[in-house]
Amino acid sequence: MGGLGVAEILFGRSSELALITAFVQRAGIDGEALLLLGEPSVGKTVFLDVAVDAASEAGMRVLRAAGVEFEADLTYSGLHQVLFPLLDEFGRLSAVHRDALNAALGYGAGPAPDRLLVSAATLTALRQAAATTPVLVIVDDVAWLDRATAGVLGFVARRLAGSHVGLLASSRPEQESFFEHAGLPSHELGPLDEQAANALLKSCFPDLAPQVRQRVLTEAQGNPLALLELPVALSGGQRTATETLPVVLPLTGRLQALFASRVLGLPARTRQLLLLAALDGTRDVRVLQAVAGPDAIDLLAPAEQAGLVHVDDQSDRLVFRHPLTRSAIVELSTSGDRRRAHRLLAAQLTGQPERQAWHLAAAATGPDEKAAGLLEQVAHRLVRRGDATGAVTALLRAADLSSDGPSRSLRLAAAAHAGATMTGEFRNPSQVLATACSANPQLAGSLPAATVAARLLLNADGDIDTAYRLLVRAIETSAGPSDVSDGTMIRALQTLMTVCYSGGRAELWPAFDEAIARLAPHIPGDLLLLSRTIADPARTGSQVLSELDAAVSSLHDEADHVRILTISAAATFPDRLAGCREALLRVVRDGRPNGAIGTTVSALTSLSLDDFSAGRWDEAQQLADEGLDLARAGGGEWLLAWIFNHRKAVLAAARGDPDTARALADEIVQWAAPRGACLAETHARHVHVLMALGRGDFEDAYRHASAISPPGVLASHVPLALWVAMDLVEAAVRTGRHTEAAAHVTAVQDADVAALSPRLALLATASEAIAAPDDLASGLFKRALAVPGAGRFRFDLGRVRLCYGERLRRARATTEARAQLTAALEIFEGLDAKPWVTRASSELRATGRALRRDGDSLTPQEREIAELAAAGLSNKQIGQRLFLSHRTVGAHLYQIFPKLGVTSRAALRDALASLPPEPQDEYRGDDR
Repeated sequence: MGGLGVAEILFGRSSELALITAFVQRAGIDGEALLLLGEPSVGKTVFLDVAVDAASEAGMRVLRAAGVEFEADLTYSGLHQVLFPLLDEFGRLSAVHRDALNAALGYGAGPAPDRLLVSAATLTALRQAAATTPVLVIVDDVAWLDRATAGVLGFVARRLAGSHVGLLASSRPEQESFFEHAGLPSHELGPLDEQAANALLKSCFPDLAPQVRQRVLTEAQGNPLALLELPVALSGGQRTATETLPVVLPLTGRLQALFASRVLGLPARTRQLLLLAALDGTRDVRVLQAVAGPDAIDLLAPAEQAGLVHVDDQSDRLVFRHPLTRSAIVELSTSGDRRRAHRLLAAQLTGQPERQAWHLAAAATGPDEKAAGLLEQVAHRLVRRGDATGAVTALLRAADLSSDGPSRSLRLAAAAHAGATMTGEFRNPSQVLATACSANPQLAGSLPAATVAARLLLNADGDIDTAYRLLVRAIETSAGPSDVSDGTMIRALQTLMTVCYSGGRAELWPAFDEAIARLAPHIPGDLLLLSRTIADPARTGSQVLSELDAAVSSLHDEADHVRILTISAAATFPDRLAGCREALLRVVRDGRPNGAIGTTVSALTSLSLDDFSAGRWDEAQQLADEGLDLARAGGGEWLLAWIFNHRKAVLAAARGDPDTARALADEIVQWAAPRGACLAETHARHVHVLMALGRGDFEDAYRHASAISPPGVLASHVPLALWVAMDLVEAAVRTGRHTEAAAHVTAVQDADVAALSPRLALLATASEAIAAPDDLASGLFKRALAVPGAGRFRFDLGRVRLCYGERLRRARATTEARAQLTAALEIFEGLDAKPWVTRASSELRATGRALRRDGDSLTPQEREIAELAAAGLSNKQIGQRLFLSHRTVGAHLYQIFPKLGVTSRAALRDALASLPPEPQDEYRGDDR
């Protein structure tokens, strides 16, 4: 990194810049002094440079000096720097003043002059020089000026009024100095605020991972040099968050020189105690006393006197004045010092295994199975907390400390699995797995290796069938229950479930079911629960609803991310995601800064679905966009990426953006088809179903819905069959396939789909109503709308009301129809579901609104037919929508054309647009 530039310092410094510029202007007119205070490298020198530039632009003469530490004992060395440019002008001074200055600066003989005389002579020389051209004196680091110069400049600074002389000096706050500045104007240049510091980091290090950037911001505390140097000292993996940051950030040479100078002067025992505090992290004084004895506080006195630390009496914590002082203390220690400190700290932390494990690992110089075992346990806890980077780091370090090859290879395989599952990455885990197999050739083809390889295949290319074969073979040949105890089999079964679910084919599941049956007594309850609600929920979900509800309720204070995601996945098709929402938000909040892309993305898939179901469509879109960006960030995770494309496509379809919906659905199919990911293909068809229903193309809707689940059958191991059941029934009825509609209603009833959730009860009962004869339909619709809790699912509720209103209108129950259609329209308008607004509006107009043109009127039905024809629907499609034959539609159009003065369909749109506005309250009168 190069020198600290003016542009970098001036991030967020507009007020200070204005202050310095104004000071220079005032000083040139009437004389003034200002002391600029600030911590090292906060930017004082750059602002002195700004003052020099401002003075030069104003035509002022600049005299510049700087305190130099090794010249502090040279009398008047600083004054020599200030006055040397005026040496040729000393001849205009009185003899007394000239002789005093010459003697003080070493240009004349005679005894040392009185300091008061030198001070007066200096002030006179400056005033004399400013008589023709205003003068600005700049002094950097006045704390390092020699005593004599400091006294003279302090004298001068108080006597500049009316002189056209300005004096601008800089110093560190609270630094001992001979420069007497009491009473002088001063301004403390504080650190950059968080916004400016963040902007500076993003500008100079745009690729810094968000969590790493936050750590740098915390450690730098707004110091510009620290902001620009700390990232440089990190490795590439640390900057991108693929490696864990150390407890104490390393320093570059510049930062070490800046923060280490005062540490070096401390007694050895004080430095040892500070090293313990720096490495402990908690800086608990009681820990220091346990290690160093009761006199630990006394040993810290020199560090307190140097302004490096202080003890907070309320918290019993040792507080470093600046976090980078900790780093300087660690950098100045030897490796032996650090190992000894880690051993001492580990001995005091027997009740805190996580911290003890890391201290033991840091103290180790070779294999240490105790430390390795503790780190492995730490890694499992970090996985549950969603700390991906920390878990991988702990497992890799545990592998390094392993006492034999097999142990090392298993820990490397676990690290690869954690990386592939949690980070969504596949390159680094692949390398780790290769290293594991090299350490133990017997690992190749084993259950751990197959599990990691399958996960990598899914992330890298979505290869369903290859991943399936690898896992099934490894699971069938595994030892059995003994593999469950160390988590190997559980990870394998979780991965196989993902493969089977993503494959979306019934023939994939028997191998999984067989393994579950064989190992059921040893399988965690959450995994068993998920297997019953996600594989084939129409047939097995209702059997575990009480267990599922209890599990969802238990998530209130749950901290285990793996469990939260497992229960939330189980809650998806039984519509219990609302109860998981707060827990899922915790996963996202914890996962974002900890590199857990995989778990964060999994949580976002559930949250976006819950938002869509509840009618929070803007939030659903936002989460889908974020999830897709994250899913693609690791170079893989396509098994999750397509789900966000489906969410976005469904939103586009429902809101009337068919081009976007179709493009996203096509993208899903193009990815899924060659990989055997049938689940994704069925979801793409779901998008087409929704688009077709929205535009009233029931033939196309039926074609896509029946491809997801054949009429009369709830497709086995296709959970989406639950969501499209009403779609299929509505499309079947509107295309005259009443037998198929009735058969599908029977299949829904036989599976007792209504028992799974209020939403599915709403849709199942509405399906029965849609397919029912006229004398039964109204009662069934009312029963559907009375389902407790169904109101939360706004879009589904609006669709049911629309279907009910359409049925009532055709039965000529106009008043009741208007009530249902009005309620449906309000829901669709609130969701901005444009195609559905159009459908509901058209039905409302058909309940009695009339349009007139040049004395000729269109009946409500003619108006509706004209609008549908103008939208591009064929006579057959219009007939399906309005329960008319295509011949009747043609006859109506024959009457409509002359009324509107057109001769073709192409002219219908413009003719309708030119009609006068309709009355807005005709359907809102007494009949409402």
